[in-house]
Amino acid sequence: MKRILLYTLCLSLFLTACDKDDAFKPDDKSVPPPSTAYTGIDESYGADPLQKMDIYLPAGRSRATTKVMILIHGGAWVIGDKADEDFAPVVDSLRRRLPDWAIFNLNYRLAGGFPFNFFPTQENDIKAAITYIYNQRTRFSISDKWVLGGASAGGHLALLQGYKNSGGLIKPRAIVNYFGPSDMQDMEDHPGAESPGKQALQLLCNGTEQASSPINYIDAQTPPTITLQGLDDQLVLPAQQEALHAKLQANGVPQKLEKYPGEGHDDFSAATMSKSFDQVQEFLNQHVK
Repeated sequence: MKRILLYTLCLSLFLTACDKDDAFKPDDKSVPPPSTAYTGIDESYGADPLQKMDIYLPAGRSRATTKVMILIHGGAWVIGDKADEDFAPVVDSLRRRLPDWAIFNLNYRLAGGFPFNFFPTQENDIKAAITYIYNQRTRFSISDKWVLGGASAGGHLALLQGYKNSGGLIKPRAIVNYFGPSDMQDMEDHPGAESPGKQALQLLCNGTEQASSPINYIDAQTPPTITLQGLDDQLVLPAQQEALHAKLQANGVPQKLEKYPGEGHDDFSAATMSKSFDQVQEFLNQHVK
């Protein structure tokens, strides 16, 4: 995969961390009344410049009925952006398919910069964004029917937030996982041909492999989950999803694993991507009432 060398280089260069928690005051941005649609770009949910989100609110929304989709981009936790060329089309497609939903598209602090942001920085940022949206739900006029979704590293963070914190402020009604890893220790021990490698992942995880693995938090209360996985993926191996969905099934959690022969990681064909959106939409219609 074209980004693997960059991922590995970034993960190998930074060997020290310097993290800080600054006091954060939410943006004072007005939102029009629910009868009017609203788009807010780069609204802050924290003090760091990377703690931003794009907000898309439909006209006619309400606290009772407007469902929420929270999207998290990929990039091996090292690079990527909510508006990059790979993720922006996904956001656009979901907005067209879910026109009555509110969509929040998140950035988070990346590991590939200075200071080096070890885990659980990324997990904590998603939690902070969830808290911010929850606290602003009256301003946004949104319901408690939330779905978390992401691709690759974003899929991992969606799973981790949805599983590990499902008893928190909001229990997601569903999780949408596009080829996101579910077991960080297994990814270290059984890397694919395009994986960053054990040493780089150990650096990133910073000893949190078990705490950062969504598969370790599955129980009977875990939200319904759909995973979309290419069978030729050499970065996040299909075995990750097989193990994830076997444990979901064993705990009686509604789940669906869609496997696509001939597809790799983060490069689904247009036809497969369209099919995957159909399957996601069907799953959400079934489980998010």
